[in-house]
Amino acid sequence: MVIGPEAIGEAAARLGSRVRSTPVIEVESAAFGTHTPITLKLELMQHTGSFKPRGAFNRMLASAIPAAGVIAASGGNHGAAVAYAARELGHRAEIYVPETTPAFKLRRLEQYGAQVVATGASYAHALAASEQRAKHSGALTVHAYDQPEVVAGQGTLARELERQAPQLDTVFVAVGGGGLIGGVAAWYAGRTRVIGVEPQSCPTLARALEVGHPVDVDVGGIAADSLGAQRVGDIAFAAAQRYVERIVLVSDEEIVAAQRLLWDRLRVLAEPGGATALAGLLSGRYAARDGDRVAVVVCGGNVDPARFT
Repeated sequence: MVIGPEAIGEAAARLGSRVRSTPVIEVESAAFGTHTPITLKLELMQHTGSFKPRGAFNRMLASAIPAAGVIAASGGNHGAAVAYAARELGHRAEIYVPETTPAFKLRRLEQYGAQVVATGASYAHALAASEQRAKHSGALTVHAYDQPEVVAGQGTLARELERQAPQLDTVFVAVGGGGLIGGVAAWYAGRTRVIGVEPQSCPTLARALEVGHPVDVDVGGIAADSLGAQRVGDIAFAAAQRYVERIVLVSDEEIVAAQRLLWDRLRVLAEPGGATALAGLLSGRYAARDGDRVAVVVCGGNVDPARFT
């Protein structure tokens, strides 16, 4: 199943002013040592610090919410988005997270009024627990990346970006479970090159494209709390097969270097997953064509500021 631009347009109308139109800035080539200026889409300035409210709101607004409310599993960012959207819409939220979720992300979840359950060593364990709970409670599940409404909601980012920067040739997008790249690729539908970037320690989409279908992979590394899905979503995989030009894999060291550059040059405080797309561009593993107009999605900023002081 591939989400189409029509579903993304419907999602944008449904979301209205519930999500922010996040800014773009054009950064001179000297800032990052690139051959061309780069347009940064600062989605880390979205509610809750990541792109995730787009999909969370769209899923809830398109659904009948039972008395039990909503339930989700998350490494942190999706859970915060679901908790925030549920609070804004007046619903109960129950969020399952891995025991490895950073403390500051747990605090954010609690601040948004969610009931938080920490269980298991990975997102996959938390997801299984949440699915079992949903069967008993009757709550509406809001999947982190593999529901049509969620992917269409994330695709509104690309719709917005095209209006802000209409002449782009290439867009770099970080990949975890694939909700964001699935939505971005579905919106551009081959009209603009889409490059996925994954940590070497979380290569879900790269491995799926290699073997021809989604497969489980081992996950770890510095960005695992936001990009650590064990398997890429079916919706994202279908979109990637059609519309994603290639996947770039980057090391933890390259991600940290991109984080540092964003902070040093722009005072933009991105989390590892939020800096991963920029790491893909700076790695040189995808050679931008001369004169390319390139955008990078900085998709999350939920990082402890103490790391940069």
